[in-house]
Amino acid sequence: MTTTNPTARTFFRPSHGRVIGGVCAGIADYFGWNRTLVRVLTVASIFIPGPQVLAYVLFWIFMPSERKALGR
Repeated sequence: MTTTNPTARTFFRPSHGRVIGGVCAGIADYFGWNRTLVRVLTVASIFIPGPQVLAYVLFWIFMPSERKALGR
């Protein structure tokens, strides 16, 4: 028996409201956070040593677009 969970969230890069690749917007939407806050924190994190840019690029590559995630 298969049931559909109406509260299930889908992780994707939105088609509207994206600035570069839609990664920050997708993360913010998934967790219910403010998009601007996620973008500011992402840019600020670049000043901290680590693989942030690589992580962003990987999310951009592997995070599905809204069109693919929702089957439009």
